[in-house]
Amino acid sequence: MSVERTEAESNNRPIIGILTQEIHYKLNEKFPNQYHSYIAASYVKFVEGAGARPVPIWIGRNDSYYEDILSKVNGVLWPGGSTYFFQKEGYADAGVVIYRIAKEINARGEYFPIFGICLGFELLTYAAANRVEHRSNCSSKNQPLPLEFTDDFRESNLFKNAPPDVLGILAEEYVTANYHRYCVTRKDLHRVNLTDEFHVLSLNRDREGLEFISTLEHRQFPFYGLQFHPEKNLYEWVTGKNIPHGTSATVASQYFANFFVNETRKNSHEFRTKEEEERSLIYNYPVTYTALWNSSFQQCYMFKKSDRNSLLIENDV
Repeated sequence: MSVERTEAESNNRPIIGILTQEIHYKLNEKFPNQYHSYIAASYVKFVEGAGARPVPIWIGRNDSYYEDILSKVNGVLWPGGSTYFFQKEGYADAGVVIYRIAKEINARGEYFPIFGICLGFELLTYAAANRVEHRSNCSSKNQPLPLEFTDDFRESNLFKNAPPDVLGILAEEYVTANYHRYCVTRKDLHRVNLTDEFHVLSLNRDREGLEFISTLEHRQFPFYGLQFHPEKNLYEWVTGKNIPHGTSATVASQYFANFFVNETRKNSHEFRTKEEEERSLIYNYPVTYTALWNSSFQQCYMFKKSDRNSLLIENDV
């Protein structure tokens, strides 16, 4: 089991790795074959707004690369998106390797969190199920919902210290932004023998009445999944989307950002040199105002395949 760190030992300069994913089809339509992968800027702002700095983690690399980068960052964020898990050398391939390495890091006593949002939530259970596909089709796009907490949700890392006002908002108001075509149900978890591995914290129903899991966490390691999008309440402003932007929605969403970044403060990983750290940060790459071209993302960081070689990692090919 992981070793806890005291407040005095807290890392006050956390760096979070955000996994890139295959370029979004709408971005590829606008920039044909120019880019290999991307990160929606709302995820970058999500961690920045809670006091962390982001580093892109590239898809399509070998195990040595992922072992190296995870030894330097303080946690990993798996963002939502619209890629497929069967894509070769893509988001899911990288996620499965990261999941294995993160388990090994925690097993040797180093606290190392993973935070999955929407597709990242689904990747969490997919990796835990050893790549056995178990998701259900779900009709929950553009659907704000309150959370239906399970009876023992307070017996969790994610919610045990949550302020009463935040829990009240989440339980009573339609603030969580849902945009998923797949979901994981309790039956799905049982089907791949993960019921005892993950603690289900809240449930919801899609437009067809299908019950799905909306938050969960691993019972042994600091791995967390949200099926909804807290970053959208704070940083996505495309019109025509039913994204709650009121005070309650932003307060609740900020809670999740603060929680995750505080989890990464319990990790002491660091880059070998200040120069290596600076060259790894996402600020080395331009951000594009993609909402101008009918993207659902306000801004995006888009990466060429050659960008993966901007910082050479020892033993990587």
